[in-house]
Amino acid sequence: MYAIGDIHGRLDLLRTLEELIRDDAAAAPEARKVVVYLGDYVDRGPDSKGVIEHLLAEPLAGIERVHLIGNHESMMLDFLRDAAMGPGWLWNGGDATLESYGVAAPNGWSDRDRLEAARGGLAAALPADHRAFLDRLARSHREGDYLFVHAGIRPGVGLDAQDPNDLIWIREPFLDSTAEHGVVVVHGHSIAQEPQYRDNRIGIDTGAYGTGRLTSLVLAGDQVRTIQTHGPAGALW
Repeated sequence: MYAIGDIHGRLDLLRTLEELIRDDAAAAPEARKVVVYLGDYVDRGPDSKGVIEHLLAEPLAGIERVHLIGNHESMMLDFLRDAAMGPGWLWNGGDATLESYGVAAPNGWSDRDRLEAARGGLAAALPADHRAFLDRLARSHREGDYLFVHAGIRPGVGLDAQDPNDLIWIREPFLDSTAEHGVVVVHGHSIAQEPQYRDNRIGIDTGAYGTGRLTSLVLAGDQVRTIQTHGPAGALW
């Protein structure tokens, strides 16, 4: 069982990490192998379009794949529906996604006409299979004692009663909670220099777009470990 943290347009790192996963899986005794992608495929990094195209090509033959939605895919979809949602998305790295699809980012993020032009340009440039991929992304995935989500869950709320927005946006009170959730939550979204192991959660967003370090969690029997790329450090730290 594998989970991959926030990719953010770094197709180069994703290809490298998947090769490492492929080698690791080939040596694993388990018959069933699964990779859960935790969302945030787009924004900030240079090749959001390439990441989605790559995922649609179904890499890792013979391994099941589950794709979750992150807050950045959610913001992108919101912008495609309503140009007024553009400033928040662009501020969070959406301009890099526009550029990857050949659409110029608007100079004035508060100018409605420019935002609408960018929205229309993205809608026209976005291949139908890319839009279908974004529309069918799951909010969560459970495997045994592990729950995979993009951001986390709200402590004290039953797993079946979680607010869908919390699953892709929450930080606190989730990150500091010591509550027993009934599962170990595997998540990305909140960047840390190293994977975070807690009794009730494991965080694996290591800021790949700026650090070159894309992380995969490996759950194999009683083993809990990580596989990482090791690129040159960026400006995050």
